[in-house]
Amino acid sequence: MKSDIILAGVGGQGILSIATVLGTAALADDLYIKQAEVHGMSQRGGDVQSNLRLSSEPVASDLIPLAGADLIISIEPMEALRYLPYLSPQGWVVTSTIPVVNIANYPPMERVMEELEQIDNVVALDMDSIARSVASARAANMVLLGAASPFIDLEPDAIRDAIHTIFAPKGPNIVDANVKAFNAGRDFALTMSSSKK
Repeated sequence: MKSDIILAGVGGQGILSIATVLGTAALADDLYIKQAEVHGMSQRGGDVQSNLRLSSEPVASDLIPLAGADLIISIEPMEALRYLPYLSPQGWVVTSTIPVVNIANYPPMERVMEELEQIDNVVALDMDSIARSVASARAANMVLLGAASPFIDLEPDAIRDAIHTIFAPKGPNIVDANVKAFNAGRDFALTMSSSKK
């Protein structure tokens, strides 16, 4: 088993919570895990990127080489494009379609989406709308994690258990909202990816 994942986005949107959930699920499955330190500004609005490597065998490096990522999970569509050189030919991109315009020269969204549509294996979704429809906008990052879950070599129940573990201190309602958001994102991705085959 091996999943090399690039996590990308902007600070304040929950990319680090995604990494924490995946790390917790991997450790519960007795997998090896390496995570590179977060690069960028983890404050709200700054770009954030991290490498997460999960494996049943020891992992020597915490950095993913060019063309080596099995998956890019991006909370921001232009950030997904930024890390495409790291995507393997068979890899998947799972990204939000909602931009966070944090720079003056942010390109037109039509151009960003045209670039994303050139990728063979991409799931692009409005994670905010899905989260609001099933739980709460605050659980949007778990929608994105759910959409990425079919492309991660972890059982979905292991990820759900990790969501319970991470969010339990915030109470059962928060756990339930995040699990519902995860399930909605997973359902979206399974439907979309099967339609591409």
